Amino acid sequence: MSPSLLKLGAVLSTMAMISNWMSQTLPSLVGLNITRLSTSDTLTQISPKEGWQVYSSAQDPDGRCICTVVAPEQNLCSRDAKSRQLRQLLEKVQNMSQSIEVLNLRTQRDFQYVLKMETQMKGLKAKFRQIEDDRKTLMTKHFQELKEKMDELLPLIPVLEQYKTDAKLITQFKEEIRNLSTVLTGIQEEIGAYDYEELHQRVLSLETRLRDCMKKLTCGKLMKITGPITVKISGTRFGAWMTDPLASEKNNRVWYMDSYTNNKIVREYKSIADFVSGAESRTYNLPFKWAGTNHVVYNGSLYFNKYQSNIIIKYSFDTGRVLAQRSLEYAGFHNVYPYTWGGFSDIDLMADEIGLWAVYATNQNAGNIVISQLNPDTLEVLKSWSTGYPKRSAGESFMICGTLYVTNSHLTGAKVYYSYSTKTSTYEYTDIPFHNQYFHISMLDYNARDRALYAWNNGHQVLFNVTLFHVIKTEDDT
Repeated sequence: MSPSLLKLGAVLSTMAMISNWMSQTLPSLVGLNITRLSTSDTLTQISPKEGWQVYSSAQDPDGRCICTVVAPEQNLCSRDAKSRQLRQLLEKVQNMSQSIEVLNLRTQRDFQYVLKMETQMKGLKAKFRQIEDDRKTLMTKHFQELKEKMDELLPLIPVLEQYKTDAKLITQFKEEIRNLSTVLTGIQEEIGAYDYEELHQRVLSLETRLRDCMKKLTCGKLMKITGPITVKISGTRFGAWMTDPLASEKNNRVWYMDSYTNNKIVREYKSIADFVSGAESRTYNLPFKWAGTNHVVYNGSLYFNKYQSNIIIKYSFDTGRVLAQRSLEYAGFHNVYPYTWGGFSDIDLMADEIGLWAVYATNQNAGNIVISQLNPDTLEVLKSWSTGYPKRSAGESFMICGTLYVTNSHLTGAKVYYSYSTKTSTYEYTDIPFHNQYFHISMLDYNARDRALYAWNNGHQVLFNVTLFHVIKTEDDT
């Protein structure tokens, strides 16, 4: 039998006991004579003159106790005593009714609790049955998970073995270093103070020879371009920024020229750090607007192409005056022969280890690139070389050691595609890629002092490192 049925049976039994107690006890509480009723449904008639009598007692359908009482005939002598007994009886009945109501509420609550517990017990029984049925499946699943974890740990075994081997090697290295330190200490003791001075002099001599060797490495052939390094983000999509390749080591001034036309303002910064932070040291207002972005600072002066002309201007930063100006004969200007991106980039001024250069195109050379070496003081053309590369097909160009390097585009995927040597008057097609990180290059110039390419890449001022192949000349070669 379920616990809920047991609980219900106990409640019903309790109610019957209370009913029976009331039928036997209520009359005696008020001093009445008791007339017992038969177990049948018929009642014994009692004269009302004999006093208060309990007629019957039973339970209603809700389990509450019902008492039937016959009141005696009233007379004047016994009214007070009987009234008092009646009030006492009513009070007792009311108290008992309240107690029965409380008991009923508790019984209902316990019954609901029993029903809830029965449902939970049934659920637990079902779960235990399911666990019993699924035990084999669960064991198989857990075993598979453990097997997978073991499979993951298996590759660590050779790693641990390698660690053991490495530990042995480290121990051997320590022992060898200890032995080497002992040997070096002995050699140092054998050399003595006099031999140390001799070694010091040999080191100084070696440093001098290395400096001489570095001087012979001033020129070389371009092999690789790496980077870029983003220095700053500023300005429009087009512009130029530069340092002076002939400046001293302590002079690290930076000049900044935003846009390719309709501007005359040059901003100066004392160092790269000031340039990055935006701390201007001076501003120059040029007498003429410039054209393009292919300007150059060389030995303290700015060289730029005057707007809507093929005239080159030399402007001194120290004096704030124009020192020289000259027209490049036959040179196209104002987007006649620009680079692929346009922007009045017809005339490109640049400098390298050899000197000052101008790169442009002429009708006489069918729009192909012309290279001219300029006198830095007078802007006179010293010598020119005519190439066969169309100026409009070039993305940008720069000079390194007298060799012009030309890119095939200003967009993504650009590379150094063509080179022309002014030493041998020969050209070759190359394949030197570089990373056009910001997709649009409007200025690309080589700085011989920094051994780097300065670039304006879509509003980003960046630097590219270059790798050069050097041929060291010995004294016998000179």
